[in-house]
Amino acid sequence: MARDPYEVLGVSKKADAAEIKKAFRRLAKRHHPDSNKNDPKAQARFAELNSAYEILGEDKKRKQFDRGEIDAEGKPRFQGFPGGGPRTGGSQGGPGETIFESFSFGPEGFQRGASRGSRGGGFEDILGQMFGGFGGARAQRGAFEDFATEAPPRGSDIAASLTVSLAEAVRGAKKRVQLATGKEIEVTIPAGIHDGQSVRLRGQGLSAGGPAGDAIVTVRIAPHPLLKPEGADLRAEVSILLEDAVLGGTARVPTLDGVVELKIPPGTSGGRTFRLKGKGLPKKEGGAGDLLATVEIDLGASDPELEALMKKRRERK
Repeated sequence: MARDPYEVLGVSKKADAAEIKKAFRRLAKRHHPDSNKNDPKAQARFAELNSAYEILGEDKKRKQFDRGEIDAEGKPRFQGFPGGGPRTGGSQGGPGETIFESFSFGPEGFQRGASRGSRGGGFEDILGQMFGGFGGARAQRGAFEDFATEAPPRGSDIAASLTVSLAEAVRGAKKRVQLATGKEIEVTIPAGIHDGQSVRLRGQGLSAGGPAGDAIVTVRIAPHPLLKPEGADLRAEVSILLEDAVLGGTARVPTLDGVVELKIPPGTSGGRTFRLKGKGLPKKEGGAGDLLATVEIDLGASDPELEALMKKRRERK
C-alpha cells in the first residue's frame, strides 16, 4: 500500500504549493537514480516521490485526496455499484482464477471470446406441450416469439488514470492500474505517448448483461526534477565552479539516457547555453530534439583569496 503523499514529501497538510514544490525538488535531486547508481532502492524511492507530487502538486487532485475521493496512488476509491446489492448474471470465475490479467494495447484492442448455450431444445418442447392444443407448431412459434427479448445493452465505459515517468513515456512501458471495478490489470504504454493521451482497454468496463464497456486510461507524465520539456527539446540547468568557468573544465549533464560529460571552454559566462544534439524527445517526423544545458556558476563558500583578487581587479578599473 502506498504511503501518504504528505509523509513521502515530508510536508504538513497545511503546506502551500511553493513548500510542496520545494520539498519535491530537494528530495528528487537527492534520490534521483542517476545520482544513486549503487543503491537498488533509489528507483523505487524516486517513483514514490513522483507519485506523491503528482497528487499534492496539482490542486484538484490534492483536494480529492484530502476529501478521501482518491487514494495515495491517485486511484479512485471504489464506492460500489449504483443501487447496491449483489449483482447477478454474467460468467463467474472458477476455483483458482485470479483477478490479475494482462492486456496489450493494439489496433484491435482487447478481444474476449465466450460461448453461449442454445435457447432452443427443451424450452421449445415445453412450449409445445403448453400451446399444442392452440394451433400446433404455428402457435408454438408465436408463443416463442412472444417470450423473446431484445439483446442486452452494451455496458458503460469507466475512466482511470495512470502516472508514468518522462523516460517511460519516451520509451514505452508496462504498468499496472486498478480500475473502479476492483480489478487490477497491466497496461502497455506505447512509446512516445504525450501527457493527457488515453489508452483504451476494450471489454474492461461495466456490464449490463450484454457486452462490457471499455476502460479508458488517461496517462499523465510526472514532472522530471532535472529536465524540463520544451516541445521536442529538453532544458537542464548545470552548475559549474568558478575556476572551471574561468579556466575551462567539464560538467555533468543529466539526460534521459544517463549523465554525460560536457566540455566547458575557458571564459564561460553564467547563463551560457550549450546544445547537446539528439538528446531531447522523439519527434513525430522522426529523429529527436536536443538538450539545452544552461550554465550556472557556483561560487562556493567564502574564499578570502578570491575576495582579495576581486578587490584588486576593482581597484584597477
